[in-house]
Amino acid sequence: MHLNLDNKTALVSASTSGIGYAIAERLLQEGATVIIHGRGEATVAPAVAALADKYGAARVQSLVADLSVPGTEQEAAARFPQVDILVNNMGTYALKDFFSMTDADWQAMFDTNVWSGVRLARTYMKGMLERGHGRVIFISSEVALTPMASMAHYSASKATQLSISRSLAELTKGTAVTVNAVLPGPTETDSLKSFIQSVNPGLSYAEAERKFMDENRPSSLIYRLAKPAEVASVVGFLASEHAAVINGAAIRAEGGTVPTIA
Repeated sequence: MHLNLDNKTALVSASTSGIGYAIAERLLQEGATVIIHGRGEATVAPAVAALADKYGAARVQSLVADLSVPGTEQEAAARFPQVDILVNNMGTYALKDFFSMTDADWQAMFDTNVWSGVRLARTYMKGMLERGHGRVIFISSEVALTPMASMAHYSASKATQLSISRSLAELTKGTAVTVNAVLPGPTETDSLKSFIQSVNPGLSYAEAERKFMDENRPSSLIYRLAKPAEVASVVGFLASEHAAVINGAAIRAEGGTVPTIA
């Protein structure tokens, strides 16, 4: 299926590695020009170079900014005044006992996971509505539906993304703008792979992955980590005209981990 994203400009926040990088590459494969974002030049430059080598320098742009900080979205808009596809992927997570979480822990989590996306949507979505076309996609998480005690602040931030996504979708009536959220489950990023192997010395990666699923996601139907490219394919579809009828939805890409039908 050709997604035909030629002549579209996409901004994917936190796209120097992991799911964000895979999303950026998927959109590039479909013809879009993609703005690669990261907090520092040290991570943005190599990601841009690698993608530019494959897809052409003209179609790979860079944005270095800490979008959790108020005002940086205005810097982004000054450089890139129009975006057709906005993927709010920027996020962080942490395992921490609820009673040890400080106000600062909660604030930092929401600044990164929630406020970065709110500010970017506020910056770019109005233009989409005026033009009558655009895509806003929030990368949430399965824990928005299955909150974890050990990640209360993270779970809350991801649930908040679902509410914001649906609220923004309500603004799109009568246009070809859509706002949706994607909910990945555990995904085979470099950081998660390293963690799984570090806590299971002596096991092969396949054995360590199986142990992780046994202990942490026994309800999974695929019973493995998702690949970043698999999540990216879902996002690419939502960004295309093929998904024009999907709006205000929370699309589960978590391998059947959440044992409900809605």
